[in-house]
Amino acid sequence: MTFEWMKIPFALLTLFIVVNYGLLLTALMQKIAARVGGRYGIPIYQNYIDLLKNYALRSAITHGFMFYLGPVFRLTGGVGLLLFVPTIYGSAMFSNMSFAGDLILALYFIFFGSLGMALGAGESGHPYSAIGVSRGLSQVTMAELPLALAVFAIAVQYQTLSITEIVAAQQGGFLHWTLFTNPLAVIAAMLSFLGSMMRPPFDVVLAPQEIPIGPPTEYHSAYLALMQTNRVIFPIAKIVIFMNLFFGGASNWPVFFVKVFAIYMVSVLVGVVFPRFRVEQSIRWFMVWAVPIGIAAILIV
Repeated sequence: MTFEWMKIPFALLTLFIVVNYGLLLTALMQKIAARVGGRYGIPIYQNYIDLLKNYALRSAITHGFMFYLGPVFRLTGGVGLLLFVPTIYGSAMFSNMSFAGDLILALYFIFFGSLGMALGAGESGHPYSAIGVSRGLSQVTMAELPLALAVFAIAVQYQTLSITEIVAAQQGGFLHWTLFTNPLAVIAAMLSFLGSMMRPPFDVVLAPQEIPIGPPTEYHSAYLALMQTNRVIFPIAKIVIFMNLFFGGASNWPVFFVKVFAIYMVSVLVGVVFPRFRVEQSIRWFMVWAVPIGIAAILIV
C-alpha cells in the first residue's frame, strides 16, 4: 500500500467538520437531557467557550510523564479511529486513510484511548485511581465484547475486513443494510454502543454529578481541553463505524449528518429513561443480553 499524501488536506477537513459537528451535537444532546429533567440546559455555544478557555490555560503542576500522556493517548484513539475509516462512501476526497483491513485497526483504536487513560490514572498518585481503572476497564471491555462478536459476524457475512467493501455490499436500498440482513448483529452492536458511549445507564465510572474525583478534576488546563476535544470526536468516530457497518454508510454530508444524529439519539433516549447501573450490574447486563445475541449473530451466518 502506498501512502497518498494528497489525502491529508481532506482528512484534516474531515476532522474539522467532525469536531464542529461534535461540539454542536454534544451541546444539543445535553440540552435535550436537561429539558427532559425540567431544566433549561447549557447554551449551544457553551462547548466552544469551555474548549477555548481550557486550551488557553497552562499548569505548573506535574504528576509524572505518563500522567500527561493519558489525554494524548485518549485523543489519539479518537482521531485515529476517524481518519482510518471512510467518512463518505464513494468519495475519493473523504475516504481518508482507509485500506483493506481497516476494520481490525478500527477495533484497536476504539480500545486504545481507554488503555491510555488507564496508564495516566495509574501515575496520578491518587489513592483511588486503581479502583477507577479497574471499574472503567471492566465495563469498557465487557461493552466491547458484543461489538467484537457483531463485527466477526458481518466479516463472515460479507467475506471482507474492508469497511468500504462492507458499505458497498449494502448499497441498492435500505433493505440491503446489515440492519435487515443480519439484525442480531446490529442488536448486539447497538447494545455495545450504549455502553461505549458512557452515557446513562452506563456512566457510573464518570458519574459527574456524584464523583468529585477522576479525570475531569485531576486534569486541568490544556490537558482537560484535550479530553474535551476527544469527547466530541470519539463518539462521532464510533458512530461513523456503526453507520458504515450496519446502516448503509453515507454517500454525502447531509446523509452523514442525519444518520449520525439519529444513531446518537439512541443513546440519549436510553440515557434519559433508565437509571444508572452499578459496574457489576452493567457487566451482568452485557453478559446476559448482549453477548448471547452476538453469539447468535455468528451462528446464523
